[in-house]
Amino acid sequence: MNTEFFDLRDPQQNPAAVQRVGALLRAGEVVAIPTETVYGLAANAYDAAAVEKIFAAKGRPQDNPLIVHIAYVQELFDLAAVVPTAALRLAERFWPGPLTIILPKKDCIPDAVSGGLDTVAVRMPSHKAASAVIRAAGVPLAAPSANISGFPSPTEMRHVADDMDGRIAAVCDGGSCEFGVESTVLTLATPVPRLLRPGAVTKEQLESVLGEVLVDNAVLHPLTAGQTAASPGMKYRHYAPKAEITVVRGDAKAFAAVMNEHPDAFALCFEEDKHLYKNCVTFGSESDPFSQTHRLFDALRELDEQGAETVFARDPSPEGVGLAVCNRLYRAAGFRFINRRGTIVGITGTTGAGKSTLTKLFADRGFFPVDADKIAREITEKGSPVLQELADTFGAEILLPDGTLNRKELAARAFADSEQTKKLNDITHPAILQKIRLLANEKSSDGVHVVMDVPLLFECGMDVLCDYTVHITADHDTRLKRLRKRDGLSDEAIEKRMAAQHTEEYFTARSTFVVVNNDASDLNEQFEEILHSISQ
Repeated sequence: MNTEFFDLRDPQQNPAAVQRVGALLRAGEVVAIPTETVYGLAANAYDAAAVEKIFAAKGRPQDNPLIVHIAYVQELFDLAAVVPTAALRLAERFWPGPLTIILPKKDCIPDAVSGGLDTVAVRMPSHKAASAVIRAAGVPLAAPSANISGFPSPTEMRHVADDMDGRIAAVCDGGSCEFGVESTVLTLATPVPRLLRPGAVTKEQLESVLGEVLVDNAVLHPLTAGQTAASPGMKYRHYAPKAEITVVRGDAKAFAAVMNEHPDAFALCFEEDKHLYKNCVTFGSESDPFSQTHRLFDALRELDEQGAETVFARDPSPEGVGLAVCNRLYRAAGFRFINRRGTIVGITGTTGAGKSTLTKLFADRGFFPVDADKIAREITEKGSPVLQELADTFGAEILLPDGTLNRKELAARAFADSEQTKKLNDITHPAILQKIRLLANEKSSDGVHVVMDVPLLFECGMDVLCDYTVHITADHDTRLKRLRKRDGLSDEAIEKRMAAQHTEEYFTARSTFVVVNNDASDLNEQFEEILHSISQ
């Protein structure tokens, strides 16, 4: 096939090219177009035969769903059988932009687009060339990344040309992609919104609009056997160069030790460390995850250009947009790791379930304990800024005559309802989380196993630091009895505290392990099973 090339870096200056590309798409051809995330292979989303050409060009498995790109928010109603208010709130905040929303599909969406699922993934790109092409085509465009399936996604036109010249009808040059990783994918076709693929729109930003958002286990782990891929980039090995990549989990010192053991290997490292290694390619700054998203796919392609065969990569932080970097890098490595840091286990659950007891069992077996409640006491010591802010918010009555915190009074006020609990969390969490993060990372980097007792592990996003998470629970009457004895509260006060917390289902859906702690013997047996599992 003779592939045409068009310069659409400024589509307003080349209207004839825009119209030609639109005509090709209406005729059932495949065209590579730029977006703000990566370049995409576009075809008429309503035309199953045209979409099949995408799979042929990419060599892509056909049970992997595609994303449909639109130019106007109103087009969402043409594609989705149900458009909830939540979708419109997200569109108002993030469209046009790097967010894909999954909704139940209409019958007009071919199975080739949805991967045989009953949902459709839709986004509205902000790149001027992409928007102009979609409008010129007059139809929504299904468009996965414009690369050979499994290889790094293209962020420059030359990458597309390398992979697709002679395979498709046309390639549009829109310059360098702004973000460098594919869009965030969020499904609203589940009871709780679920993040399926992280991108430039972060979990925290989504939660600012929606409230609770789950992170799918497949974001940082491979799909389990038989599990269906609900989003692009979940099921198969993706983003990988020809070289074999292994991610080194540990600090800069641990990474350097691995590189010393393999002097002929390439280092995929941060910009700050490039002077340390003879053979290296960098993927941004350690302190700037947006530079990492922008550089990662280019760096993976550079490894091939330099003839790298064995590559060891620094492990990025999974916080914020760094979660997207981890997701792409782990899949590029096929989830191949060298662990030179200690394991981090996070424990959470409802009040009175026995988090402290389980934490002690881990500590007795050599894990360094990080206790959020202990840290909370430290940051609310007499005269601290946090204590003063609590008094300003909940009243001076939460202070004892000597100026120290009256914890019982604070609990009575802060757990009176969900709004008051949120005020407490907004004041204390940032300081608590900073200390937890620093302590856990410091110990883990030294090779020490860590157990974190964090009641709000998931709500605060601290679970991304954990290799494993454990939800400990107990029946209602057992928890009530324990709290009467431990805190000396009335049953009414305890019930209010319990009611302010999430349901058991909330914790279970997010945890690696679930422990039922109604008696000591059962707890010890379950602990030994967990310890055996994580030591494998």
